[in-house]
Amino acid sequence: MGDIPPQIEALIEMMARLPGLGPRSARRAVLHLIGKRELLMTPLATAMAEVARSVQNCTRCGNIGTDMLCPICASDRRATGEICVVEDVSDLWAMERGGAFKGRYHVLGGTLSALDAVGPEELRIPQLVARIPEENVTEVILALNATVDGQTTAHYIADALEATGAQVTSLAQGVPIGGELDYLDDGTIGAALKARKRF
Repeated sequence: MGDIPPQIEALIEMMARLPGLGPRSARRAVLHLIGKRELLMTPLATAMAEVARSVQNCTRCGNIGTDMLCPICASDRRATGEICVVEDVSDLWAMERGGAFKGRYHVLGGTLSALDAVGPEELRIPQLVARIPEENVTEVILALNATVDGQTTAHYIADALEATGAQVTSLAQGVPIGGELDYLDDGTIGAALKARKRF
């Protein structure tokens, strides 16, 4: 990229890998950060280093936190016998924003995809099955995005859990086909959770 110093070029290339940022947006963001070095760039670098050092995935559910167990899994008040299965941490956060669910979660880390060679082992499905007897789970709520891959994954999980005796339900009204949880408002998520049905 011409006379751009290699350090800045490397930063632009890394920023361009972020969701929603292409090369042009990454260039603008980097130039803005450099222009506000003391106000933005230095504190951002410090915060990013701290997150990289201290944040880890919860060993039980896959959420992120600063301890082996996230605050949700560590709370005795959340041991309700219900596990809500979500694709990603952003979906867990969306569910928590609504405040309607009081149980625990299981973060898959994506959806089944033959094209991308994503199978059950990559999605922490075996860990979900193992949690059912360990935590006396009576209901598993499938809160997966209403996409083809999301529904394929939901069917696979329902089959995998059939022998456990846990009731498998899915979110109902309020979640549009093709919609993603992270983009829904709190009221829609709350209504969908209350109106869940057997899967």
